Amino acid sequence: MENLKGLILSGGRGTRLRPITHTSAKQLVPVANKPVLFYGIEAMAAAGIKEVGIIIAPETGDEIREAAGDGSRFGVSITYIVQDEPAGLAHAVLTAEEFLGDSGFVMYLGDNLLQGGIEDLVANFRSGGREALILLTPVPDPENYGVAELGPDGGVVRLVEKPSNPATDLALVGVYMFTSAILAAAKAIDPSPRGELEITDAIQHLVDNGMRVESHIVEGWWKDTGRIDDMLEANRLVLGALIPRNDGEVIDSQIEGPVIIEAGARIERSIVRGPTIIGAGTKLTDSYIGPYSAIADNCEIERSEIEHSILLDGSIVQDLPGRMESSLLGRNVVIARDPRQPAAYRFMVGDNSTVGLP
Repeated sequence: MENLKGLILSGGRGTRLRPITHTSAKQLVPVANKPVLFYGIEAMAAAGIKEVGIIIAPETGDEIREAAGDGSRFGVSITYIVQDEPAGLAHAVLTAEEFLGDSGFVMYLGDNLLQGGIEDLVANFRSGGREALILLTPVPDPENYGVAELGPDGGVVRLVEKPSNPATDLALVGVYMFTSAILAAAKAIDPSPRGELEITDAIQHLVDNGMRVESHIVEGWWKDTGRIDDMLEANRLVLGALIPRNDGEVIDSQIEGPVIIEAGARIERSIVRGPTIIGAGTKLTDSYIGPYSAIADNCEIERSEIEHSILLDGSIVQDLPGRMESSLLGRNVVIARDPRQPAAYRFMVGDNSTVGLP
């Protein structure tokens, strides 16, 4: 199976990350100062996949196109495919039928992160012998996922989407590998009660027709970054593997632990405790940045303390009365002390907002 293609799903409305996603695609919200989507593209490239299709929505497609471009900087060629409505993962596969042709492919949900990449799994799938390879991981709340039941040989015997009484705790991870047989399966199924063509039903159709569907239990971590807590946890996990680097300017400050300071950043009379990343052009003055924080480009932080948080480009934080932690700020957000307002210490703030503090 030499000509294996990639399919990344980057549509969807991102309702669980609002208000951030009112003005930005959820797949472009950064983890460790890199859009989540880019991790998936890089995983495809590292696995030797050269042709990648990205499913986009009409509302956010232009932003995705602008961010990822033609794929050349990742070492791949990107084709953009518009899905008019979020009608299910199997519907997304059918939307990409012309791009996929009769090739096998890897499908990757654009807001997912998987530790360790997919090189070994892709190599295994290329060797042939099965129509699908799905990734599974134990979860504490399987009723919120597609759930798999396995036979004694590890083959999949049953898949159920969000079951009320899960038979196992093995949830589908957002990475799948298929031969072109999945296209016929997606055409053969009916919409689910929520009106979508479910990929779990299409995979079940393969099983019911005697086709081999294998599973792989993920040993490392996997994160669906669709909610703020998952986004912050993914940020923590990625930063945990940080290789320190200092290309900025540090004046009368303490840098402790693994920290990346990008070019043009200026840190003055401050403490930065890693693992943390400080973006290009960011100014940090008389402040403390604690572990597991990702401060994007061109931010300004003065006389404030921040820990375990993500700040997007151009955010300004000044004179906070207490430490801000476990927060996600959109682009160009301003949070500053204001005696007319009540105090607040946890934030999820959309782009171009201003928050006043006492």
